[in-house]
Amino acid sequence: MPGRIALWHTRNAATSVLSKYRQPTSLFSHLLHLDSYCEVDVSSQVYAYNRAIDGRLNSGSLTSAIQLFDEMPIRDPVSWNLLISGHKRHGHPYEALELYGQMVFEGVRETTSTLSCVLSICSNHGYHFEGLQVHCRVISLGFGMNLYVGSSVVDLYMNMGLVQIGMRVLDEMTVRNTAVWNLVCRGFGQLSLWEEVLGLYLRMKVDGVEPNEITLSYLINACCNGRFVPEGQQLHCHVVKAGLVESNLFIANALVDFYCACGSLLDALRSFEVVPAKDVISWNSIVAAHADHGLLFDALQFFVCMQLWEKKPSVHSFVCLLNLCSENKNLWLGKQFHCYVLKQGFDCWNFYLQSALIDMYGKCHEIESSVNVYESWPEKTIECCNTLMTSLLHCSIIEDVLELFRLMVDEGIGFDEVSLSTTLKALSMSSLASLTSCKVLHCCASKSGFISDVAVSCSLIDVYSKKGDLESACRVFTGLSSPNVVCFTSIINGYGRNGLGRECLELLEAMIQKGLQPDRVTILCILTGCNHSGLVEEGRVVFDSMKKLHGVEPDRQHYSCMVDLLGRAGLLCEAEELLDKSPVKNDSVMWSSLLRSCRVHQNEVVGRRVANRLMDLEPRDPAACLQASIFYFEVGDYESSMRLQEMGVAEKVIREIGCSLIEVSSHCHG
Repeated sequence: MPGRIALWHTRNAATSVLSKYRQPTSLFSHLLHLDSYCEVDVSSQVYAYNRAIDGRLNSGSLTSAIQLFDEMPIRDPVSWNLLISGHKRHGHPYEALELYGQMVFEGVRETTSTLSCVLSICSNHGYHFEGLQVHCRVISLGFGMNLYVGSSVVDLYMNMGLVQIGMRVLDEMTVRNTAVWNLVCRGFGQLSLWEEVLGLYLRMKVDGVEPNEITLSYLINACCNGRFVPEGQQLHCHVVKAGLVESNLFIANALVDFYCACGSLLDALRSFEVVPAKDVISWNSIVAAHADHGLLFDALQFFVCMQLWEKKPSVHSFVCLLNLCSENKNLWLGKQFHCYVLKQGFDCWNFYLQSALIDMYGKCHEIESSVNVYESWPEKTIECCNTLMTSLLHCSIIEDVLELFRLMVDEGIGFDEVSLSTTLKALSMSSLASLTSCKVLHCCASKSGFISDVAVSCSLIDVYSKKGDLESACRVFTGLSSPNVVCFTSIINGYGRNGLGRECLELLEAMIQKGLQPDRVTILCILTGCNHSGLVEEGRVVFDSMKKLHGVEPDRQHYSCMVDLLGRAGLLCEAEELLDKSPVKNDSVMWSSLLRSCRVHQNEVVGRRVANRLMDLEPRDPAACLQASIFYFEVGDYESSMRLQEMGVAEKVIREIGCSLIEVSSHCHG
């Protein structure tokens, strides 16, 4: 009775999921009758035919196997199973499912092998609706408790992302072996549920099932992706005691990846050294580890050793090294890697390789080379367009970013959240972009469903606030279901930029009440808002509470903002004292800012001290000389002013003239 009740619940679950797929017809729904089967007597000829079909399939001749199958006077379930699995092996899943439908239609009862094979086809090739039908068939035929069929059903639901139903099927199985637990581990891993993968290890122990090498690889991979250092170290001890590090290459490589991902380079090296027969994956991992830590020389050294051991570098090796060249702005080395890739005959159309090349040239401000790599792609994809778009933005070629987005839409390439957030950032940096353009992109984000993406929403808040449309920025923020620190920082920055300091402080309180801790950027935006609103006391409280309440150490930007706030308020002595006590007291930009405040408030005493300090720090800086010259002229010290002006003329100092823009009828005018 308990078994029947369990099967009844599972069947109800499968039927409820099946009803969600609103497909009028299925691949074989017109052939599949759940109650039709018959027992076929196997003649002496059937065995010989089956042997011949199996031989043809093993030799790679699917066509001749089909001909033999068609010639058979009588077919048993083995005959159908052979041909269904043969179509699966030869890459014809659709035809395999059609054969299964024909098998059921002709009244041949399936075996456990049939159902396992068909379910694996549905799972691996995305025929989920048909898989749900087969699950109903499994239950009606009484195969629900079979280990192999049940494993295939669990794998189907895991691939569909229906974890709860998959786990319910697993719980209802009377016998669970290591293989079925491995399927569940893999399913959780594909869904990035790393904590759940580790939880399965405990359940396996309770179930009395010992993990094998595959299970341990999945568990170490979960620790790698989830950055679970203590758990990973415990698993390392387990595999060492079991003697698997020296005997199993997959586990050895997984340990190297784990320590690399967790930032423990020394442990990664130790794990790499004990790998018995290092393959390309082992070398790739250790090269990538040194590249990620910015150790260019060591990464190159391992790259050379890799080839000395006759291990040909893979695309992954070059991607890591090209990314390191991007970070270090090492164009010379990046070009060498590009030449090496071409000489070694690597796949020039590999997406990861081409993206790394475009990014490397873009970060090194060699944008023409980035465009050339992009143009060499025969088929433009969203990913390659996004890579070029970010490179153009990095080089401040704003108009081309907007033009590329238009091209992606016009050519039918499409766009994603990266495309939208990058284009919105370009709009926020463009002085000629209109508010109408922002609203058009907002509509695109809403219609495409990307408005819920944090990066897109924050970019919209930023661009609206820069254009002065705080109402739209606030509307985007309030539309977020669960705003995080980045979202709060964006809207606080928008209010602060527009001089609404009190609103910034209110948002800080709301943020803390939600249990979110402000970071250094959030506090900087709040100080900026206080600065633009003249909220001296409030800004002083926020600055003093940075380290005490939020654990954030003030850096150069925080001190600069606070000095400017005090200087604007006329508290010049306090600003000078704060600057003297700061760890960045020799920053000429902050002293220059304080000197401007002295000019505004006509404080000659503090101004002379600041001007002398500025000249001591930057005696040959033309901008500093010009600033000090203007101060001396305003206080009547014409001799000092003329002396500094002559220095400025000698250095050919030119003051940049600012400009203002106004938008009228979607057009900007200067």
